[in-house]
Amino acid sequence: MMQTKYSQFKAMLAISKASFRSMLRSPSTVIFSIVFPLVFILVFGFIGGSNGITLDVALNKNADTSNVIYSSIKDIGSIHIVQEDSLLLKEDLEKGNITAIINIVKNTFENPEYIIELKSSEAVNPQNIQVLQSILKNIISNINAEKYPQAETIAAVSNTIEKIPGREYRRIDFILPGQLGFSLLSAGVFGVAFSFFNLRQQLILKRFFATPVRRTFIVLGETLSRVVFQMMTAIIIIGLGVFAFKFTLVKGFITFMEIMLLSFISLVVFMGFGFIVSSVAKNESTIPPFANMFTLPQFLLAGTFFPVTVFPKWLQVFCNILPLTHFNNAMRNISFEGASFISCWPDIGVLLLWGVLIYAAAVKVFRWE
Repeated sequence: MMQTKYSQFKAMLAISKASFRSMLRSPSTVIFSIVFPLVFILVFGFIGGSNGITLDVALNKNADTSNVIYSSIKDIGSIHIVQEDSLLLKEDLEKGNITAIINIVKNTFENPEYIIELKSSEAVNPQNIQVLQSILKNIISNINAEKYPQAETIAAVSNTIEKIPGREYRRIDFILPGQLGFSLLSAGVFGVAFSFFNLRQQLILKRFFATPVRRTFIVLGETLSRVVFQMMTAIIIIGLGVFAFKFTLVKGFITFMEIMLLSFISLVVFMGFGFIVSSVAKNESTIPPFANMFTLPQFLLAGTFFPVTVFPKWLQVFCNILPLTHFNNAMRNISFEGASFISCWPDIGVLLLWGVLIYAAAVKVFRWE
């Protein structure tokens, strides 16, 4: 009777299935991969739906500032003047981060003495523009009453508002990529580190050696289960963002698929750190300190909760080395800016370079027993 050839592929799928079931039964895996990111998204998502009473505006570089109107605008609490270079101002205006660019123009005619012109974008809430117009008109009325009671009016707000094309950049458009990265990083490092350490500690890997399954397929089986679980988590996180908080997917399904591909690459890179931690840790209690040496700086410095640009220039150099920074940058460019996956090659290239370096180190230090 002919002996049936042992299927390494079926063995790998069986290992993946068992590993996947164990992850679903693990409260810590579900909490760190799904619950924590969702809590942050819910909190920041509801904050993002709230309109503040302070309007961010910018001043046109050619605006006349040698007058009482400018000083009055500058002193009022409900208006915050943002000072940035022209390129950043244009980007912020297109995203709706600032309400308008104000230009105070000296009138060539006799009356009124000044005209206040507004430049806004389609991304800005029309209600905010109306509020800004009302505030400016109120400022002019107060100046007229206090300093020019005999004059008709010192200034007028132009009813014609120049609007540029734009797309509203909601808070969720910044927060969700960071939280997805947080989930991928946690699963890749902590999940793999604890999983392979326990397999080694409980002699499960050693028992596998008594079977015909090759070592490569053992690792692939465990890895596949984690990748499938985490991709499901990514779908849940993105789905909640889109349907509950209007997270932007510029090209719809194409953008979604590009994000999933980016998430897959990033997860595989992060898992390399998990393999290293599982090998260098002497006992289970030393895994968190080793893992946090890699994850904690990225949670804080990789643009997860706030932009990298808020840090000093010297620290930004370090921030831009971190792999999570490049995942966040690429995902935000793909989801909101509509960039293609290929056009994000600088960020993806850095991720792949990290992957090569990490797996080269993981091969050197990985222990089976």
